[in-house]
Amino acid sequence: MPTPTLTLAQARRIALAAQGFAEPRRTGPGPAGSRAVQRVVDRVRTVQVDSVNVLARSHYLPFYSRLGAYDTAALDRLRDGPGPRSRRPRRLVEYWGHAASLLPVETWPHLGFRMRRFGEHPARAGFAREHAAVLEQVREVVTTHPPLTAREVEAVLEHDAPRRRDHWGWNWSLVKQCLEHLFGVGAVTSSGRNQHFERRYADLSWVLPPAVAARAPGRAGAPTEEESALELVRQSVRAHGVGTEADVRDYFRLQTSMVRPALAELVRRGEVEQVQVAGWPVPAYLDAAARRPRRVQARALLSPFDSLVWERQRTESLFGFRYRIEIYVPEPQRVHGYYVLPFLWGERLVGRVDLKADRGSGRLVVRRAGFEPDAPAGAQQALAEELGVMAGWMGLAEVHWE
Repeated sequence: MPTPTLTLAQARRIALAAQGFAEPRRTGPGPAGSRAVQRVVDRVRTVQVDSVNVLARSHYLPFYSRLGAYDTAALDRLRDGPGPRSRRPRRLVEYWGHAASLLPVETWPHLGFRMRRFGEHPARAGFAREHAAVLEQVREVVTTHPPLTAREVEAVLEHDAPRRRDHWGWNWSLVKQCLEHLFGVGAVTSSGRNQHFERRYADLSWVLPPAVAARAPGRAGAPTEEESALELVRQSVRAHGVGTEADVRDYFRLQTSMVRPALAELVRRGEVEQVQVAGWPVPAYLDAAARRPRRVQARALLSPFDSLVWERQRTESLFGFRYRIEIYVPEPQRVHGYYVLPFLWGERLVGRVDLKADRGSGRLVVRRAGFEPDAPAGAQQALAEELGVMAGWMGLAEVHWE
């Protein structure tokens, strides 16, 4: 039986629909709320977290891109519950998915293989042996208190261990290193972050529903690595709509040895179909239940960490749009700017814009903007309108073009 073939335009529309861009954004009075935010979570499954705040914290932006103006407090409640120190199960929890990410709590146990490997790494295992006593003290503080930041844990312990000064950008005390070790192995978790972007570390029982906590690494109900691979690959294919093996692997940063058997099993079950996308040199995998819209009329500014574009090779293959983040590039060598957001209009990425929120003056500052050579007529006006909507959502009075 011949392998089904998709045109590039079909693949692009399937991918956009899978990521939530095929539905019209809210235009009624008031911002979108909790149900709309949850629908985005159900689609994308993992939202990358990053500390850069030149525009907005990156995890807020993918929801804006798909919903337009929405209530960010609704997203905070999914992560924090009624409050960051409340002892109530959350809907979202942070762990290493695609980099540091917010994930549905049900996904957390399926990253147990990563937690085990974290602890088995020779350097981590050596750290645990060397600092076993402090690790136990730190863990006891976390398990017997409401969620705490590293500084608050230090205050409880009155710990005066010297901070590390051997790595640029980091200044971690021994207590902070112990907390990150416990977080990495899944012994403690996160109850969100404070306004300074510091993690609040918490006992599993503060954040995870009992049925989810029972599946933590080392517990009787923990999923096997094969079960986790199957579930994560299933989520990845659904979030892509259609993608190559490399795309599927990158979404949760999985190893090939986990992805290939899982893909083969999902194909066998009929949940995934192997297809060929015109112009792609390797086979692709299609979610059998994926929507196949005939047209997509999206308008969105995309965070550099948005799951639609975070895999740069896929972005180029799918949209013909070369995109690189230049935050860490010295300013004289930047081509497009510091914090550059691709602009999605219709079914294409038609331009990019370097943005900054100047909260002191109440302005959304456009430091640089540019369009693809084949951008259709109307793209500049569409971008201007979208910037106005974004400024209003962020509580900024005007858009200022430098």
